[in-house]
Amino acid sequence: MIVNEDRFFLSHRKEIALAAQEAGWDVTVVCKDTGRWNEVEALGLKALELPINPTGMNPRQELKTLWFLYRLYIKNRDAVVHHVGLKNILWGGLAAKMARVYGVVNAVSGLGTLFTGDKLGKTAKGILSIMRFSNKRKRVKVIFQNQEDRNLFLQHRVATEGQAEFIKGSGADLSDFNYVPEPKSETLKVVFTARMVKEKGVMELIEAAESLRKEFEGKVEFWLCGRLAVNADAVPQEELERRCDGRYIKWLGFQKDIKSILEQCHIMAFPSYYREGVPKSLIEACAVGRPIVTTNSIGCKDVVDDGVNGFLIPIKNSQALAEKLRILIEDGDLRERMGKASRTKAEQEFSLENVVKKHLEIYNKLLSL
Repeated sequence: MIVNEDRFFLSHRKEIALAAQEAGWDVTVVCKDTGRWNEVEALGLKALELPINPTGMNPRQELKTLWFLYRLYIKNRDAVVHHVGLKNILWGGLAAKMARVYGVVNAVSGLGTLFTGDKLGKTAKGILSIMRFSNKRKRVKVIFQNQEDRNLFLQHRVATEGQAEFIKGSGADLSDFNYVPEPKSETLKVVFTARMVKEKGVMELIEAAESLRKEFEGKVEFWLCGRLAVNADAVPQEELERRCDGRYIKWLGFQKDIKSILEQCHIMAFPSYYREGVPKSLIEACAVGRPIVTTNSIGCKDVVDDGVNGFLIPIKNSQALAEKLRILIEDGDLRERMGKASRTKAEQEFSLENVVKKHLEIYNKLLSL
């Protein structure tokens, strides 16, 4: 299993790897060590360091990643390799074809900024061309989390109907992320959980909070939970510290125990316009039973039935965000109804147990091809 970083593996793919191991697969996790490798190895999984810059585009670094994977696959031609994320699909798929690896699973977990907008640029078209070449072989499965990504790949002949599989998001452990009624606290909390990247809608949320300050300061807190990013679209730390006063708007940094954060909050706000797969942040908020305000954009809209378990708003629209937040802030009964609807949706669509089961079925399909 090829994943950008150990922390993403632990939050999004750990249970799949453990279930595969229990089913008899010999599992090796290949990822960048960000300081949590010990947690991967403590699970009894093999781990290899992946030389990768997840957000970089330096040709020498990209070739280093490709060469590493090619040499790894040459030594393990009888393997099924599972690439998670666009860059790993790009270079891993090409390396797997050159090395003639037995089977390939490519998991599209969001296409990001390169594929945002109505028209594809040269870089995006080039990426699709390489993946189209790599996928023209036997025993390839491509997992999509939303229909827009699936349609894009089919339209550009990157994948065939027979290769395409659909799993709606990474799921949540519904026995761990239980339904919890909102806390009976005097201060209502609106939470946002994601990397501090502009396209995730961080600044729109801050602008919405500021527009509501006169009405709700002292009654509401906005919690921004997430680590700093290192790419060009990152929100600088200085700007976060300047815009967040630590009382009304709080930047809490990376939070390992997201479940506890969600249990303490009343509303999830996620105004992302990044091309998501299906955001795990929203899936987990659904599972805990929180109303959600998010954008009518790819991936995000798959978690909210507008007016049922939350609200969908246009992208880059802090005014619309503020209006929907005001409605939820002022109506506790509505928050409760929408929160219960979120839990119902999680039970129907986002069970981690079903996600794991479908992945094992896909692995086994490759063995029969």
